[in-house]
Amino acid sequence: MPAKKILMLVGDYAEDYETMVPFQALQMVGHTVHAVCPNKAAGDSVRTAIHDFEGDQTYSEKPGHNFALNADFAAVKAADYDALVIPGGRAPEYLRLNEDVLAIVREMNSAGKPIAAVCHGAQLLSAAGILEGRACSAYPACAPEVRAAHGEYVDIPVDQAHRDGNLITAPAWPAHPAWLALFLEALGTKISH
Repeated sequence: MPAKKILMLVGDYAEDYETMVPFQALQMVGHTVHAVCPNKAAGDSVRTAIHDFEGDQTYSEKPGHNFALNADFAAVKAADYDALVIPGGRAPEYLRLNEDVLAIVREMNSAGKPIAAVCHGAQLLSAAGILEGRACSAYPACAPEVRAAHGEYVDIPVDQAHRDGNLITAPAWPAHPAWLALFLEALGTKISH
């Protein structure tokens, strides 16, 4: 299995599990993951938030970890990476206002590289304009944004994932087993038991 170089776009108040779990799991199977945030460098941190489902009308939010970045956003060239991961949480809401972030998403998509987005990560996909004519899952509150971007919102259980070509999406962190499995498949990663 050739190791891949994966870019992860994060920001303050990215969802804790949706940041930490893929960052660690992808490294565990031998891939290199560079976690970056606009206006921050390697060694800087972003704060995360834990979103939980506790029977309320929407998720609850609690403080998460301080997540250390391991690469400089200013040095990122999409061509240097094999794939992209976009965690959810509140970060995509403001990261989508950064044209450099959107350009990375567009370039990775144009090159057909695997893009894994979970939960509110669909906000970056819609803002980048890459959802037209494509099927995408996301946190249900993002369904109007997927549809406004002329994408098809895929309403699946919270622990499931969806793949449309190079685009691998899921509603929230309970889908990690399914979402990461589809992403690893898209990367060509084979795990034998």
